[in-house]
Amino acid sequence: MAHPDTASSPPTGQAGLKREVGLVGLLWASVGAIIGSGWLFGAQKAAVAAGPAALLSWGIGAVAIILLALIHAELGGLFPVAGGTARYPHYAFGGFAGMSFGWFTWLQAATIAPIEVQAMINYARHWPWARGLLNEDLTLTGAGFVVAAVLLGVFVAINFLGVRLLAHTNSVATVWKVAVPILTIFALGLTEFHGSNFTVHGFAPGEAKGVLAAISTSGVIFALLGFEQAIQWAGESRNPRRDIPRAVIGSVVIGTIVYVMLQVVFIGALPPSAFAGGWAKLDYPGISGPFAGLARLIGLGWLATVLFIDAVISPAGTGLVYITSSSRVTYGLSRNGYAPPALQYTDRNSVPWLGLVIAWVAGVLCFLPFPSWQRLVGFITSAVVLMYAGAPLAFGALRRRLPGMERSYYLPGGTVISPLAFVVASLIIYWSGWDTLWRLGLAIIIGYVLLGGYSAYAASKGAPNAPRMDFKAGQWLPVYLVGMGIISWQGTFGVGARGNLPLWWDIAVVALFSLLVYYWALSVSLPAEDIERNIRGVEVVDAGGH
Repeated sequence: MAHPDTASSPPTGQAGLKREVGLVGLLWASVGAIIGSGWLFGAQKAAVAAGPAALLSWGIGAVAIILLALIHAELGGLFPVAGGTARYPHYAFGGFAGMSFGWFTWLQAATIAPIEVQAMINYARHWPWARGLLNEDLTLTGAGFVVAAVLLGVFVAINFLGVRLLAHTNSVATVWKVAVPILTIFALGLTEFHGSNFTVHGFAPGEAKGVLAAISTSGVIFALLGFEQAIQWAGESRNPRRDIPRAVIGSVVIGTIVYVMLQVVFIGALPPSAFAGGWAKLDYPGISGPFAGLARLIGLGWLATVLFIDAVISPAGTGLVYITSSSRVTYGLSRNGYAPPALQYTDRNSVPWLGLVIAWVAGVLCFLPFPSWQRLVGFITSAVVLMYAGAPLAFGALRRRLPGMERSYYLPGGTVISPLAFVVASLIIYWSGWDTLWRLGLAIIIGYVLLGGYSAYAASKGAPNAPRMDFKAGQWLPVYLVGMGIISWQGTFGVGARGNLPLWWDIAVVALFSLLVYYWALSVSLPAEDIERNIRGVEVVDAGGH
């Protein structure tokens, strides 16, 4: 089936999105999202959780993200639409699944910017004026809350300048964001490196559980996330079929290399006294800003200064990208009929302005229940991987129902990689821990109330774009969500978990359960003609763009 290049129109009087972003802009959008606050904290937190075996955590995390990125590369070239990640399940499984994964996608996009703001404030504590912004437990003080809200507002204000200027600005910022970690790798590696650090307390003092826990709860997966930003900007790409797969895969390769090398030099540069009591008790002056404190400790004051500056630029750049993506996901939800048409309104710079305002409000609320960086990371990692889990399902359904559909990038071995990617996504969700997942469950219920309530209202009023819920095609989803919650509750990860599923048995249960859900979902996915109807109902463009 060839792609239609007609699209439903934005609300009357609105110009819609402009296709002004090239390959470099898309690549740097994804790389800029990957290299944010994660590199400032990820190596230290992973080392505390897993010791030198944190390298294994990064390796496992990289494989997981690459599998998911390959799936997204085919889908991103196939459907170059704004907020694409939120929309793939809609095509294959209809309204109920589409609404659900759309909410998961918006949830992660809207809450990563607050994480970056929190990281900026955390690193700024070395300046006297900023010490009153955080409490001892890293929660925001009253003044800190105000500063955080203002910083988030600055991100939103910059987004009103338009995506073309934002893409150019982000490209410049990303060059800095990549250059500083590379500089840090060489400076630490050439100045101080103790090979014995990798074995003095054993390579894996936390054993397998420490390695696996570090993947979700210590920032490893969080650090590697962001490749999907090129997909979320697809509606503004000049040549999406060609550029999106390149940007997605290229960003993951760049991010993985940078993060693995940072972990190596962090462990190697530490003085043995810093972890004399074991990796779980890692401590040294300035550890609240791990790399900057380490640089000062080994006599690299100039590097510490550069890192403190970067601690503002890197998280700010990532926050900007995610605020942009949040508004595009909101735009996509409205295009699919899950949210009011007003969310498609664009200003004279073709910016969906109401989505930006909603992103700011949601971001400010995130400072309340999840104020510390670590707790935010655990929560959002689960949300983002739950979002990613929809892509392998949509991929498998589209390969089965529409095998002859024109694809600009065809993933070799996709029929094997797709179920494997879904299993991996489920494992990462499980490793986040019960104390994180029950909170995620509450957020999911809120989404069903908001989007489900609007969809029901629109249908009752006969709105032309009211989505068909297609509950039959999405019947597997409630079973999957509840099942993952029960497995997590009975497992061994996170506070409050019952521990009735010991390590390795729990992994086997998650894998088997995920495979059952995967093939169940494919068997009940929409028939080809309904999928084609869903595709025709949204803005899918030809290979050359518009």
